[in-house]
Amino acid sequence: MTIAFVFPGQGAQTIGMGKALADAYPAAKAVFDEVDEALGEKLSQLIWEGEIETLTLTQNAQPALMATSMAAMRALEAEGVTVEKASFVAGHSLGEYSALAAAGAISVADTARLLRTRGLAMQSAVPVGEGAMAAILGLDLEAVRAVAEEAAQGEVCQAANDNDPTQVVVSGARAAVERAAVIAKEKGAKRAVMLPVSAPFHCALMQPAADAMAEALAGVDIKSPAVPLIANVRADEVTSPDEIRQLLVEQVTGSVRWRESVQAMGAKGVTEFWEIGAGKALSGMIRKIDRALACRQVGTPDDAKAAAEA
Repeated sequence: MTIAFVFPGQGAQTIGMGKALADAYPAAKAVFDEVDEALGEKLSQLIWEGEIETLTLTQNAQPALMATSMAAMRALEAEGVTVEKASFVAGHSLGEYSALAAAGAISVADTARLLRTRGLAMQSAVPVGEGAMAAILGLDLEAVRAVAEEAAQGEVCQAANDNDPTQVVVSGARAAVERAAVIAKEKGAKRAVMLPVSAPFHCALMQPAADAMAEALAGVDIKSPAVPLIANVRADEVTSPDEIRQLLVEQVTGSVRWRESVQAMGAKGVTEFWEIGAGKALSGMIRKIDRALACRQVGTPDDAKAAAEA
């Protein structure tokens, strides 16, 4: 079997995630300690004992999900499975940073600081309440792009996440996104669901956050990843540190081309996807993209042991 390691994005966070890994593997506990030190606060305490509303704040959720994914990676490594067992790494939005940390391209401490900066910059780019996102279910990417264009009416409204053949997320100005939800249903969408997010991610309104990330990334050492990254905005492999840096900036305002990324990995021979970290949202998307692809979650000590045996 040919394996890809994939890393979840925002929305997968839960209170208590990664605690069993930290208890079972000293190397997993060390990840949370390293993130706490890098941020100068006890993020681990929030993850394991805090309030979900606080954990869900973008500036907390992003480094927290990365820490949990990296703890799962350290558990796999302790069981004898290194990142080189994968042919590719990829992540959904912030998960791309987890993928790069897992592949040794960016240190865990730098990744934590970058994601804290990214979360704060994305949150402050648009005043709360002025932006929105909606999941359009039952229309393909081209149909949703047409819906977004019709709904824009001079405001920003873009297809932000091409998640799978049945779900595309639009992002932009709140009024435009609300119009898109209505138009989508008129065009035959099964559902159009306004998402409980605090900012309109992956659209042109995020340009101030992209500028902030360009500045932050300029000061960070990026190495070639141990295995190629399938980048969100390109849906193809990249290994050059300079290209990775540029694509991470483009990713803030660009679309997450997840469906195409999974298809690209399948075309390159990947037969099994291991979802490293919290939740199983990516596995659900992957199965909708191609039923022939196998999925495995690695988020607990038992998962790590079972993956190593496999």
